Amino acid sequence: MVYNIGWFSTGRGPGSRNLLKTIMDTIARGDIKAHISFVFCSREKGEAEGSDLYIQMIKDYGLSLITFSASNFKADMRKQGMHNPDIMKQWRLEYDREVMTRLASYPSQIIVLAGYMLIVGEEMCEKHDLINLHPAAPGGPAGTWQEVIWKLIEHRAQESGVMMHLVTKELDKGPPLTYCTFSLRDALINPLWERHEQKVKEKHLDLIIKEEGETNRLFQAIRKRGVERELPLMVQTLKIFAEETISIQDKKVIVDGKVFQEPYCLTDAIEGSIKNIM
Repeated sequence: MVYNIGWFSTGRGPGSRNLLKTIMDTIARGDIKAHISFVFCSREKGEAEGSDLYIQMIKDYGLSLITFSASNFKADMRKQGMHNPDIMKQWRLEYDREVMTRLASYPSQIIVLAGYMLIVGEEMCEKHDLINLHPAAPGGPAGTWQEVIWKLIEHRAQESGVMMHLVTKELDKGPPLTYCTFSLRDALINPLWERHEQKVKEKHLDLIIKEEGETNRLFQAIRKRGVERELPLMVQTLKIFAEETISIQDKKVIVDGKVFQEPYCLTDAIEGSIKNIM
């Protein structure tokens, strides 16, 4: 039986295109024995240059494409929801229901959120098994990747990681599925930590964040290590899902037919793939 993967993205920029290209290339090589059943884009042609390029890319691949503009769907209600969480929750519910109607004829064992800029509502999470990338190890910092990195710096972390997790109604709190870890302490990065420690003796971290932001060299070094592992983790995760080494049943992680209490560690596979690239 063909393993079918659904793909959600807003398609804003090159990152979204690179994610899809990497997975399509890996499928073409036979490393992931699966099929992209459909690509859903929350923008329609003509809304933005980035998503137009993304939509054209999907067509060039010959993939089934579903577009449904979030910006144009009940725009007045969505605008009101920006200032009223209850209205936004209702808008999200109605938008998701329309999306699910459009997905009804496309099979998928899992759906990957790959640059999807909308929060998925409760009904969608219950009906479909959606997985998402988070730039921290299980138990690590929550938030955006920028927030994660600054929290790692603030707490003088020894290591970090990347994980794929199940999407639930609680934002970014779904159970981890797969992960890898990496060190934040070695000969290459230690001088940056030392420089940082000197800085915080002179000024508060909040001021460093305000003055330097993403130009901070320690911040950049940590980000680089995470980014290097994000695509390999997604590839390895989809590979073991397609091989049915791991699956999701009733929102529980199943490994080799049994409920798995811990997320599946892919550190060795990820580090091996990075070394091969380098």
